[in-house]
Amino acid sequence: MVIELKPIIMENKPISNIDYKAFEGKWYSLYSIPTLMDKHWKQTTETYTLADDDHFDVYTTYHKEGKPEEKSITSKLFFEEEKADGDMKAQFLWPFKIGYWIIELADDYSYVVVGHPDEKYLFIMAREPKMEADLLVHIIERCRQKGYDVSELVSQEHF
Repeated sequence: MVIELKPIIMENKPISNIDYKAFEGKWYSLYSIPTLMDKHWKQTTETYTLADDDHFDVYTTYHKEGKPEEKSITSKLFFEEEKADGDMKAQFLWPFKIGYWIIELADDYSYVVVGHPDEKYLFIMAREPKMEADLLVHIIERCRQKGYDVSELVSQEHF
């Protein structure tokens, strides 16, 4: 008898419940399928500050590949009451907003996985500049099952 095993496919969707106050603070981007804007960024950090009732102010620091000086940008991350908590929109340039989905979040807010509705980009971020290898492997596998091309993941090279 031959048994064919099919891969378990998980749905790519934003999570429902986020404690925005617990989400605040500094995150280290560890691995990403980058966007055009951040394609050559390394050692990226993002600091989220809750502002008003509908968004975070985001302060991002990074190093351009091969350059020693730190650069920074500011942006906003919007959420809406009528949508799942993890279904957000990032705004780097007014009035344009892009999909920013929180697809996985540790119960203790020690790591977060940010994706996109069309699996275009992916960010694995943590509160520390490193993560246990076993945990990272499991996160990457779940992302693969959600449709992300994890072969495109690049390290942010935090030291």
